[in-house]
Amino acid sequence: MTKRIALVTGGTGGIGTSICKTLHDDGYQVVAGYYHGGSHDKAQQWQEQMKADGYEVALAFGNIRDWESCEACVEGVRKDFGTVDVLVNNGGITRDTTLKRMNPDQWHDVIETNLTSVFYMTRLVINDMLEKKWGRIINISSINGEKGQFGQANYSAAKAGMYGFTKAVAQEVANKGITVNTVSPGYIATSMIMEVPEEIREQIRAGIPVGRFGTPEDISRVVSFLAADAAGFITGANISANGGQYMH
Repeated sequence: MTKRIALVTGGTGGIGTSICKTLHDDGYQVVAGYYHGGSHDKAQQWQEQMKADGYEVALAFGNIRDWESCEACVEGVRKDFGTVDVLVNNGGITRDTTLKRMNPDQWHDVIETNLTSVFYMTRLVINDMLEKKWGRIINISSINGEKGQFGQANYSAAKAGMYGFTKAVAQEVANKGITVNTVSPGYIATSMIMEVPEEIREQIRAGIPVGRFGTPEDISRVVSFLAADAAGFITGANISANGGQYMH
């Protein structure tokens, strides 16, 4: 049987790397999307390290803020491997500041990278999925899209918007064998969190009922489940993976 193709945007980051590894272990041909400001060196080093660890993961360059770049990215995957079966919209950035200080560039940078990109990438793979009558769209949102966060009006708006997009598209394609779901991680022990001063980090940890930060694997296992055939009855859902920090 031909391997299914999984494309993970932001695939070379902390959570993205774990998603790539888990889907690789599940038997997918995994393609990691990356941009890195137009630089290829970091992604190639990442790929070499992945290979050394036993993971054959392809790379696909693309600026997810740009429609034509997204087109080129998806077309490259289609040419090299085939049409995308599983799309994980994981790419994203932060530009944190309070609203009274936020400038239009900080707003647009986050909305375009974290939300508009989800439309671009999903739009570019959905017709192939409709033709095959099978597909999985998994959008990586955030606890802060559920509850909001001081200094993150742009980020919270984008991440909340992802779930609205998920629910609408899920209804459009539900009878075509395609599911669309959102995963909302809480605080995950990636390099970004571990670089926060220890005192602040401990304050955050104290607010998590399970008593620890999440791991990237906590998120990738949810993605793995949602991508599987066995999850075909779950669509339009948001899976909160936050250690109980926000319950609703």
